[in-house]
Amino acid sequence: MSNSSSMPQFLLLAFADRRELQLLHFWLFLAISLAALLANALILSAVAWDHHLHTPMGFFLLNLSLTDLGCICTTVPKAMHNSLWDTTTISYMGCAAQVFLLIFFLGAEYFLLTIMCYDRYVAICKPLHYGTLLGSRACAHMAAAAWATGFLSALLHTANTFSLPLCQGNALGQFFCEIPHILKLSCSHSKLRELGLIVVGACSGFGCFIFIVFSYVQIFRAVLRIPSQQGRHKAFSTCLPHLAVVSLFLSTAAFAHLKPPSISSPSLDLALSVLYSVVPPALNPLIYSLRNQELKDALRKLMTGCFSEVINSPSSACYGPH
Repeated sequence: MSNSSSMPQFLLLAFADRRELQLLHFWLFLAISLAALLANALILSAVAWDHHLHTPMGFFLLNLSLTDLGCICTTVPKAMHNSLWDTTTISYMGCAAQVFLLIFFLGAEYFLLTIMCYDRYVAICKPLHYGTLLGSRACAHMAAAAWATGFLSALLHTANTFSLPLCQGNALGQFFCEIPHILKLSCSHSKLRELGLIVVGACSGFGCFIFIVFSYVQIFRAVLRIPSQQGRHKAFSTCLPHLAVVSLFLSTAAFAHLKPPSISSPSLDLALSVLYSVVPPALNPLIYSLRNQELKDALRKLMTGCFSEVINSPSSACYGPH
């Protein structure tokens, strides 16, 4: 038995053994990460500069883009580095940092999605109280609570996981550090504390899921009572982006962690881990920009302003719409 603190490094799962495939994974991850960075940066800029998006939903969307950027920057750079340099190692501290940051950003994102569901519920079911229930102070407090909850959860899980003794080697069956794979390296009798934290976290996550389902049941009932078809379509279209993002986030994460052991394999686990940790942060900006007319208008003005600045003064920076 060896203490985890004496472990110099962990071994991550390689995407492929052939050099050509490793380079292909590098370029694929580079394209996905650049697309995610550009898309989320555009949303951050649009929300920050366009006063039409200075709304509760715009504020929460800005926070969501920050969590997406954090998720991409936590897992993808190390995977790209390993593919490019044909290595699979990650240091002990680097692994701990990955675990902490991933739980932090994913936890904050999940709670932000729950808050955004509450925003849609109030906007459609209690429109007269929208300004009272979702004022600037209330929005700031809810966003701060989401970030603080993610931070606390990440701190507890990381501290507890990396205090466990390891007796099963140092090879992780994943391309990034993840708690379930680290627990497989730990001695069986020392996993109970972390498993208890996982159960508490799962109960909290399930509570958020029940809240989201209950809110959307109320939203759909309210939408169906709207007399005009145009009004129903407009109300429902404001919920579609959030519903799509929540469905993508929950379905990929649930299938990756709750799939039957009989269908588990290294290649499938690798594909699913990419699906839930890399794909949603890259697709979320696209989903929101396709259905949100105000966001599309702001992005169009932002891009027009950028091109105008470049054409009129190539040496100047792009400051966004005025």
